[in-house]
Amino acid sequence: MSESVTADSGATEKPYAAGFACLIGRPNAGKSTLTNALVGDKVAITSSKPQTTRHTIRGIVTSPTSQLILVDTPGLHKPRTLLGERLNDLVRETLLDVDVVGFCLPSDQRIGPGDQFIARELVELRQAKRTPIIALATKSDKVDRKRLAEHLIAIDQLGDWAEIVPCSATKGDQVDTVAAVLAKYLPASPGPLYPDDVLTDEPEVVMIAELVREAALEGVRDELPHSIAVVVEEMLPRPDRPEGKPLMDVRVNVFVERSSQKAIIIGRGGSRLREVGSTARAGIEKLLGQRVHLDLHVKIAKDWQRDPKQLQRLGF
Repeated sequence: MSESVTADSGATEKPYAAGFACLIGRPNAGKSTLTNALVGDKVAITSSKPQTTRHTIRGIVTSPTSQLILVDTPGLHKPRTLLGERLNDLVRETLLDVDVVGFCLPSDQRIGPGDQFIARELVELRQAKRTPIIALATKSDKVDRKRLAEHLIAIDQLGDWAEIVPCSATKGDQVDTVAAVLAKYLPASPGPLYPDDVLTDEPEVVMIAELVREAALEGVRDELPHSIAVVVEEMLPRPDRPEGKPLMDVRVNVFVERSSQKAIIIGRGGSRLREVGSTARAGIEKLLGQRVHLDLHVKIAKDWQRDPKQLQRLGF
């Protein structure tokens, strides 16, 4: 970002900057956790399971000198299903529309074929649009200084990056530095693109569905996360409530691909589904700022990840 200098006083005044940044990386590289840390609130669901993110979540970081609009994409990967292909297309479309890219490379994992695959994609992007790419060594708290130094050298050798920044979203280490570095590459703007108090432009129904899916992903088997889709069927305020005590009725369908998966989600005697409902309801009540009655239903949509019609019905 350029600086304008007043000759008389010697004072330096930076123009306001606002624009879009995309966090990219292979699945489970820490993109959603970093988005939440940068925004200072939960706008993207997180999970230890890969391919958790399926929508581009915009988190908004506003400061006195800049507004950074973060687009959190699904992990870019070699697809095995029609859903995987559509998620990759979503990432590529997003990359063409942003001002700066943050490439997340987790410090606790060696650079592998997945990172090399993304690095090649980013080379093509830079040739097409000259978009600056910042390499982010995420999860720096999980390794010692020697291992972190080795990781930073490996990142440097992987490609030609505008800057390399180590950070830990969970510990808050260098999160402010990441925000400042990304903001440095934003275009000048007359002012912010969103009001100061807005943290995300995601519709409430999308965030509610994501909160339910995050709760459903906790503690499930490795093959299940890809098979879970969530749709909010309806949201209606409960009529005839006492003044000052509103209640929102929220009906949500959780779709899986097989009856065995349905049994896992429901649990013995419905115990697991009650847990999912309790966890999700707490997040939804915080989001909406009122009490919620959450009505969860688990349904089977056979092989929906490979069925174009079902993918469309489920919002992909």
